[in-house]
Amino acid sequence: MNFFRRPVKPTDADDEQLLTSYRQHGDLAVLGKLYEKQMPLVYGVCLKYLKDEELAQDAVMGIFEELITKVKQHDIKQFKSWLYVLSRNYCLMQLRSSKKMEVISLDDVMEFSLVLHPEDNNREEALQALEGCIEKLPAKQKQTVSLFYLNEKCYKEITEITGFSLNEVKSFIQNGKRNLKICLEKKSG
Repeated sequence: MNFFRRPVKPTDADDEQLLTSYRQHGDLAVLGKLYEKQMPLVYGVCLKYLKDEELAQDAVMGIFEELITKVKQHDIKQFKSWLYVLSRNYCLMQLRSSKKMEVISLDDVMEFSLVLHPEDNNREEALQALEGCIEKLPAKQKQTVSLFYLNEKCYKEITEITGFSLNEVKSFIQNGKRNLKICLEKKSG
């Protein structure tokens, strides 16, 4: 017995077995069993973003439909974490497609203090500051941030347009958001 090995949690092992089984056999009952364990998490994420119980319930079903293909397409190390990100992205795409959010980079997601609640007379100044900061980003961050937030492209579309991998796109957008926030804070301070 090796005391230095960390024991695998039964739930993680179970998830991994269910994932492997679904990938091999394509049995929806197996995927359903795996998903059912995480439905409270998914519903909570959907409710947080969509702010409506019915829309959140619909999203939980829509996410399951996406799982049918996406589970086979992605190399999933930790199902729960991967599902959380998938759920969040699904909800953000729902909000975008229904036009319930204006450019999300300026409001909920990026949370720039300068742009969040600018005074009416400062709105133009705030937008100019944002444009100036976008121009200062490294080329790859600038391109992906602009495509994602300004042109409202999804990750997959950005990978097709730029040739970057999905992980690169996510990284460039995340780093770009952080750099924009830092730049805007300097301009407002």
